[in-house]
Order: sequence, then structure tokens, then C-alpha cells
Amino acid sequence: MTSELRRLRNYIDGEFRDARDGRTTEVVDPVTGRAYATAPLSGAEDVDTAMAAAAAAFPAWRDATPATRQLALLRIADAFEERADELLAIECENTGKPLELTREEELPMMLEQIRFFAGAARMLEGKSAGEYMAGLTSFVRREPIGVCAQVAPWNYPVMMAVWKFAPALAAGNTVVLKPSDTTPASAVFAAELIGAVLPKGVFNVVCGDRDTGRLMVEHDVPAMASITGSVRAGMEVAASAAKDLKRVHLELGGKAPCLVFGDADLEAAVEGIRDAGFFNAGQDCTAATRVLVHDSVHDAFVEALVKAAGEVRTGDVTDPDCFYGPLNNADHLAKVSGFVDRLPAHAKVETGGHRVGEQGYFYAPTVVTGLRQDDEIIQNEVFGPVITVQRFSDDAQALEWANGVDYALASSVWTTDHKRAMRMSKALDFGCVWINTHIPLVGEMPHGGFKKSGYGKDLSAYGLEDYTRVKHVMTAL
Repeated sequence: MTSELRRLRNYIDGEFRDARDGRTTEVVDPVTGRAYATAPLSGAEDVDTAMAAAAAAFPAWRDATPATRQLALLRIADAFEERADELLAIECENTGKPLELTREEELPMMLEQIRFFAGAARMLEGKSAGEYMAGLTSFVRREPIGVCAQVAPWNYPVMMAVWKFAPALAAGNTVVLKPSDTTPASAVFAAELIGAVLPKGVFNVVCGDRDTGRLMVEHDVPAMASITGSVRAGMEVAASAAKDLKRVHLELGGKAPCLVFGDADLEAAVEGIRDAGFFNAGQDCTAATRVLVHDSVHDAFVEALVKAAGEVRTGDVTDPDCFYGPLNNADHLAKVSGFVDRLPAHAKVETGGHRVGEQGYFYAPTVVTGLRQDDEIIQNEVFGPVITVQRFSDDAQALEWANGVDYALASSVWTTDHKRAMRMSKALDFGCVWINTHIPLVGEMPHGGFKKSGYGKDLSAYGLEDYTRVKHVMTAL
């Protein structure tokens, strides 16, 4: 019964609150398919209150010294680390991720990213002052934008929240964050930790659905809207923000090609692509799920990949050998299954292609071959544990097919030929090109795509700059 479920609440102006009208939505554990909590289904009044709190807090946070903001972020990172067991338990219940794998792979990254932006807060750079016209000195100020409306996704709920709030806060902005309606629990817990460090109103969490997010983006207070999500959602946000010329930061879908050439180290390519394709059940915009392999090694690669996929385990997320957990929700399971169910006759499912178990939203590691460039599963993001393989004959064809999709977030090249690697890295139309690896990210380097994968950068100094505006100041001598 609903009364027995855990009760999540919004965090607004330093206080935990229910939705003004009392509406809630159930939060489902993807491992069991059963509800375990309720979260506020926030409406216009809740969004108004959160935006007013963020706007009221902005002047003081804007004027805080970079050292003050740095110290706050360092304390937030320390709080995350000190209460990591609680944070991880909530995140894994939130998502169905294997606990120990999340501890090893995600927790260190999010701590490092918060601490990177803590340091970056004190390293904003601009042109030196100079006289570009006789009798006048010019200089450039970098300033925070204002209130930022941020929408985080369900695939990495805490880490993607970090990618949003850390640079925004480091630059001196205030934040209203909406977690996904299917994974709000960890953001609410994070608000408890963050709220103990920051002045009230600087960081706020509003739970809700798509309509709540729309209210946030359409609201007249935020100067910027930032979203990680689907292409459809990104287009809606961009269209809505255009009405009052809000700045927009979009990190959307991906369809990463992995180009495996005849001279590649096949063992390394198979292992790297398998891990980067199935990690987090393939629910990653940069997942290595679209592989293009040269004729000369195609059959050997497929045989090895199928064998390697057979070693990947999903199911019991308490099993230390479990590599990935369930898909996020029932609708997403149906979406992933639909791609495989609708495969054309010329395609072949080499392994997997089915649900695992009767409880929860688990899907088997899947490899599909025999595909053509215009097939639905090649052109559209599956966002599941499904790796497709295409056969190419030469470099030109590999490049044409790799670039021949609407997405342009990430890619990888597998070759021992340095010149080829450099040529491909230049010609691939993607925001990131990995060479003989796939999926590592570091705080110092930017992450973001082109085309329908969105615009703006996460991570790095570029990510921090995205949350600033530039002002020219000129004075007579």
C-alpha cells in the first residue's frame, strides 16, 4: 500500500517539502518491478517557490569569492564520500545497478568531478586588460548567468546531477534541479548533504514528471536551462527556451560508432567494446553499441564478441560477478525489446535478444549482425545492452557509415596504424574520438556532441565556461 512506501520530498529554500497540492507519483524498483517510494509530483506553485528561492539566493552566492565557492564544493565532495555507503545504497535501489561495481566505477568519478570544479572555480581566465583604443582601457569579466533550471536523466542519476550542479555552483549560479521521475531518490538524498553546506536557496530539488520539467524551462526566472535526455526532450526544451531567449545546454542521445580495422588488436577491441557496450545495461549515450568491422577480420571479431558476450552476467545485482542490472523501467524494456523484435529478415541475432527472468526489467546481452546502414536499429538509439555489427570494405566506407547518423556524441577507432588513427580522428564528426579504447572520461576534458546530440560541454574548463557570461568593461584613462 502507498502508506507503507518511503516518502521522498522536494528540497526548496533549505527545507524538505511535499508538493503544495499533495500529489505524488510512485517510484518503482527496476529489479523487482514493484513500487518502493513515493515522490512529489510538483506543479506550478512548487516550481514558483523553488525559482523564487534560487533567485533570492543568487546575489549573495554570485558575490561570494571563488575561494568560498571552492571550499563549499570540497565540503560537498567530502560529505558524499563520508556518507558513500548510504548514497550508493540509495542510488542502486534507484537504478538497479550492482552495488560494488557502482562503488568502483561511479563513486570515484563523481567525487573527482566535484573536486575538479572546486579547483576550477578559482581558475576562470580571460584576456588581460589592454588599450585597444587610445585613452581607453578594456578588460573582460566572466560572470555567473543567474538561476539555472537543470534536468537530470535516469541512467546516472547522481553523477549526471554532479555534472550539472558542480560547474553551475562553481561559477556562482544558483540551481533548481529536477531528477528523473523514475529515479528521484538519490537526488533527494544528495540535497540533504548539499543543503548542509550551502546557504539556503542556492541548491533546490524539485521532483516531478515531464510537465514539471516543462514548467521549469518555461519559467521566467531561470537564465539558463540545462538538460541531459532524449533528442525529443532537447528539441522541446530548445523550442520552449527560445520564447524568452534563455541560454540552453543540451546533452542528448548518441549512436557511437566503433571502427575496427584489419590491423587492430582484436582481443583488446573485443574486450573494450564488450565492456563499453554492456556497461550500465547499455544505458549510456556513449555506449559502444554500433560496431563497424573490416571485411578481413569481421568473422573472427564476431565470433570473439559473441563468446565475450556470453561471459557477461545480468540478473542478481547482489552477485559480485553481475556486470549490469535491469533496464530502467517497463516502458524502456518494451522499447529495447521492440528494436530487436522488429529486426529485418537480413539481420541475425547471434546471442541474446530476449528478456531475462520474469521479475524486473532485465535484458540479455545481445549481438546482432548482418545489418545495413538504413536499418532502424543502426539509425536510432537503442539505449540498451544491444551491440550491432556491420561489415565494411575500406576506410572511406567506414567513415561514411560512421558519420551517417543524426547523432554525433562519441566514437572510437581501433587500429595500430597511427596515421589512420589521426586521419579518422579528424574526419569523424563526433564530440569525442577514442583511439584503441572506448568510454573513459576525465574531469579535465570536455564531453559533449554535435548535430542531434546537442550542444554545450560538460566537464572541464569548457563546462565551467558554459555557466558563465562575458562582459566587456571599458574605462577612460
